Amino acid sequence: MPDVSIIAEIEAAFASGSADRQEQIARRVTDLFLANAGSYSEQQVTLFDGVISRLARRIETKARAELSARLAADDRAPAMTAQALARDASIEVAAPMLRASSWLTDDDLIDISESRSQERLLAISKRTTVSERVSDVLVTHGNREVVLSVTENEGARFSDTGFGKLVDRSIDDEVLAVCVAMRKDVPRAHFQSLIARASKVVFEKLAASNPDAVYEVHKVLVGITGEEAASAPVPGRDYRSAAAQFDVARRSGRPVDEIVQEAAAAGRFEDTVAALAALCRVPIKLVESVMNDPRPQTDFALILIKAAGLSWPTAKQICILRRKAFELSPELVEAARENFERLQLKIAQHLIRFYKERYSAVADLEELAQQIQSREAGALSAAS
Repeated sequence: MPDVSIIAEIEAAFASGSADRQEQIARRVTDLFLANAGSYSEQQVTLFDGVISRLARRIETKARAELSARLAADDRAPAMTAQALARDASIEVAAPMLRASSWLTDDDLIDISESRSQERLLAISKRTTVSERVSDVLVTHGNREVVLSVTENEGARFSDTGFGKLVDRSIDDEVLAVCVAMRKDVPRAHFQSLIARASKVVFEKLAASNPDAVYEVHKVLVGITGEEAASAPVPGRDYRSAAAQFDVARRSGRPVDEIVQEAAAAGRFEDTVAALAALCRVPIKLVESVMNDPRPQTDFALILIKAAGLSWPTAKQICILRRKAFELSPELVEAARENFERLQLKIAQHLIRFYKERYSAVADLEELAQQIQSREAGALSAAS
């Protein structure tokens, strides 16, 4: 077991040796420690740790990097030395520790991240596990390479805020958008938000990367639009006259909100549908599908009304009209009002634009989803 006199001899030999000799001494002391680390007392481990860390500060960068790489994946690595190497001025030295050392806590990693060094953030993003606290820092301060790296890391976990930032950073980055969408742990709300902002290229890449994801994308799209792409208007309804009358009324200069509220309050279904379709510039069958949705509540109805720029009193009359088959309880009215007021006009209009731009994509995805379902059914049949 080393004592103070032996340590003094080691340091004396180290000080008088050449660079090669110093590296050799540092390597041998490390070998000695690792070979018997389990049998040392806490005091002896601390003694070794102090010596190795001092030797490491005095050897050349290349040798420190080799020492770091050797100790990084070893749980027996001396703690003080691991901390020092992780904070080394050279990324070549620090990176192995940042990627693998179990001695670094979340607080250590976050503290090191404060330097905003992208190379250090990238190394941290490649750890076997990355906690929500750490990933939040990486997503907030990392460059594209860092964000892609941590997103692709299956051992990384993200907070709700972290996923929100990933979605925001995916808007103009198709590769990142696909990576985020492919994560198995992405919350449905964020997945839906991502799909709502996605380009056609992202849809195609998702299908190419994982055809099974197409079905999930399709379900999200249906959830956003409130309808299946192939649904058709209810037979017997003719909206041409209603659409023409709304156009005349709007051109007369009469407030649009007043026109729509009056139609809804009077129970004029076709007039209300035609007005919403015209104001949002969406197909009649979409509005009709939403208005005829058998569920008592649907956010997409409120999205349509908000995107049309209508007021809550008008929205309330439309809700009453579309829920004529249901009892409109005070609780439902209040919930609808809160959702309507919370919904931002720009977001509602963005979702409506998304629907129009993706209408053909929905049909394509529906076809792919049906193919996938048929394939799965065939596989189950064959297995049985």
